[in-house]
Amino acid sequence: MQKLSVQAPRSVVMIRPHHFSPNPATAADNAFQANDAQRTAAAIAAAAHGEVSRAAQQLEAAGVRVHLFEDEGTATPDSVFPNNWFSTHSGGHVALYPMFSPSRRQERRQDVVEMLKQRYRVQDVIDYSGLEQDGVYLEGTGAMVLDHIERVAYAARSNRTNEVALERFCTHFNFEPVMFDAVDAQGRAIYHTNVLMCIGTDFCLIGLSTIRDAARREEIAGRLAETGRTVIDLDHEQIGGFAGNAIELQGRDGRIVALSSRALAALRQDQLATLERSVALLPLDVPTIELAGGSVRCMLAGIHLAARGTVAG
Repeated sequence: MQKLSVQAPRSVVMIRPHHFSPNPATAADNAFQANDAQRTAAAIAAAAHGEVSRAAQQLEAAGVRVHLFEDEGTATPDSVFPNNWFSTHSGGHVALYPMFSPSRRQERRQDVVEMLKQRYRVQDVIDYSGLEQDGVYLEGTGAMVLDHIERVAYAARSNRTNEVALERFCTHFNFEPVMFDAVDAQGRAIYHTNVLMCIGTDFCLIGLSTIRDAARREEIAGRLAETGRTVIDLDHEQIGGFAGNAIELQGRDGRIVALSSRALAALRQDQLATLERSVALLPLDVPTIELAGGSVRCMLAGIHLAARGTVAG
């Protein structure tokens, strides 16, 4: 039987939006966002609601525990991406994060934190959201891609990823910070690290060509290879197709990688074969959600906490 991995959580939090729409307040620095002029706002919202519902069902069917929360409000169009405002960590730790866009700060929900305390062993909640008053931001596991095994936090510098906040997080949670500059094919800073990078137990998906500095690019590739992981290099087109925005989870029959149908289609056959040597692939169809500039990884906040009682973690 495949051993459990600290890198692959068995449970996730998802938010099902009732009034989803791409957020105009975040479009300025998120080049992955898109508009759909062919559908009404109501049709887009209904489609997004259905995509989240089906994704949650598929994850549950694969043996991943899904804690599904509803968002019936109209003020939080990006609430479907909860991994930006909180993260959880082994040892019973929860972090709350400062968000760049004022429109996203209302996504933080006490009921989610209370559920974590009730169902899992939570020792403390460290709240960094006060840094918003100083213009300092760190948007959770969108801003950081965490190697839970080697204790390294990889982060691409952007409006949403501040070096001071990263250092503070790493000091509290015992990670080594590795910050770098990453740009898309047009030379624009990539807004979140998790669209260009996914770290699994035995592999890493990463867009090495997005890392502008050649020496830094070589250093990061070397560090990842030294961990024994297979490094799967993604090109700019694959990054644009959300191939890097995936997450490894623990399913009933072994580890899986949840990614979007679009991301699956963007990967080459040799890359898929490399992944499938250690994980099963679970494609989720979320094209409407992807209009907001994020994909499956952004939709899933992994729970790295020990469960209470008989609740499966």
